[in-house]
Amino acid sequence: MGLVVVSQTCDIVRRWGERPYVEMNPLVRVPMERLDEIRKARRPQFAYLPALASDGLVADLDRTMTVEKAVLAGWPRTPGLLTDEERRGFARALARKRNRFPFPDDFNEMVRPLTRRLEDKHNKKSPEGDALQALEEIRIRAADSWNSDDIEITFWFIRGIEQATGSAVPWADHLDKWLELCPPRGRFTRVQGQVVTLGDLSARDYVESDPLDLDHLSGP
Repeated sequence: MGLVVVSQTCDIVRRWGERPYVEMNPLVRVPMERLDEIRKARRPQFAYLPALASDGLVADLDRTMTVEKAVLAGWPRTPGLLTDEERRGFARALARKRNRFPFPDDFNEMVRPLTRRLEDKHNKKSPEGDALQALEEIRIRAADSWNSDDIEITFWFIRGIEQATGSAVPWADHLDKWLELCPPRGRFTRVQGQVVTLGDLSARDYVESDPLDLDHLSGP
């Protein structure tokens, strides 16, 4: 199906003697209903390529290989990223693959009913399915730290900017249902959450929280 280059541009343009190889990942086809989860970085195994989305093709980041530049130079090229924002999104996906936060096992157990529901309802045509598709990201903050014996968990369900005003989505009702799926247990003595836009969060809130993905939290 093809390959996507993931090496830094500065490494690609360096002389062959200094950097003879580039890193590449294969393109794979995924079900169309999975594309939105990948676009929102909830499946860190994959990276979204807008120009190839209509064909259901994404980069499989679990399989990385090296190819010599002299070989690569002779292959036909199809641009997969056309704008600066698309390039930034792809860069975030590459970083996300390597920078995933190692949530503690007891938190994974606590949140599993929620992640199962997210998977089950996300692509369903229903009020809850529509609400989940409107979410751009879900972030979690532990106070005062993940190592504490008494932890307050905060979920931030970050909706798209187009949902900021004039929305008929009953966010409060959905939020209550989602939080009911992960009640306090063990060290996690308080669980709270908010539906917000990215602009509602402070920079500190964002950097002190971690994104929830579905790849490693959706096991049996």
